[in-house]
Amino acid sequence: MTSNARCSMRQLGVLAIATISLTACATVASKPRVTTACPPVVEYSREFQARAADELDLLPEGSAIAEMLANYSVIRRQAMVCR
Repeated sequence: MTSNARCSMRQLGVLAIATISLTACATVASKPRVTTACPPVVEYSREFQARAADELDLLPEGSAIAEMLANYSVIRRQAMVCR
């Protein structure tokens, strides 16, 4: 082995030890940050809600719109809890 090869091996060893030592210094595991964005909830007046209820009563039984409004109601409650 030439003297250059021995020097190169020594540098590689020092680099490996330094890398292992620095890795061991990490005290906290890296965790991804999760942010929650709550959608805004539109507030409706009592009069507007009463008008919507009257219009909903006019829809035929089993209406697709009535089912969609029921789903929307659940989503609104979830958004309110999120805030």
